[in-house]
Amino acid sequence: TDAAVHPASGLLIWLVALLLIQCLEGSHLLLAGLLSLLLSGSKAQRRCARLAWGARWLFVSLFVIMAWGGAGEPAWSGLLAPSREGLADALTHVGRLLLVLMAVAILRERMSLPELLTGTRRLLEPLRRLGVDPDRGLVRLLLVLRHLETLPRPRDWRILLDVPTTGNTEEVFEIADRPFSGGDFLVLALVAGTLATVWLWQV
Repeated sequence: TDAAVHPASGLLIWLVALLLIQCLEGSHLLLAGLLSLLLSGSKAQRRCARLAWGARWLFVSLFVIMAWGGAGEPAWSGLLAPSREGLADALTHVGRLLLVLMAVAILRERMSLPELLTGTRRLLEPLRRLGVDPDRGLVRLLLVLRHLETLPRPRDWRILLDVPTTGNTEEVFEIADRPFSGGDFLVLALVAGTLATVWLWQV
């Protein structure tokens, strides 16, 4: 993210992108997938490939349920033929899920962990008025991200059974926050306009 823009603005744009992905279908979905491949770097593509491979059974289950569970005209003559409408829905949902994984990979490559924590804390700050402590959520998010990065390969699962030799240790991490700039307020206005446009489009 750019230094003049708060990480919360970049994270907010990413969340809106996830919302827009759920509205894509057909040629627009295919075009968005091609653009994501062209605009993302090789590291993000490899990360997305690892995420997709880890979720391969989710893809298979989603495709089977949507393709063979949807009502409509059979795609071919046969007892076990899926419906054409089901196939279209299955491909659409699989494509959207792939785009979401690509968005996650791009976010992790473009935004460092301190920036991610800073942006998340700023977005969750209004929850303090409801009695929710966002700092606890940040600590849990940090632990989850660290666990995912240090998770051993499936064939090295025995590492998880090893008892750590060190005792309990305390860890302190700092979040460098800063006020919103003019660019951030412009981003907020664009996000609000985008959400209003999507809402009117859906209505």
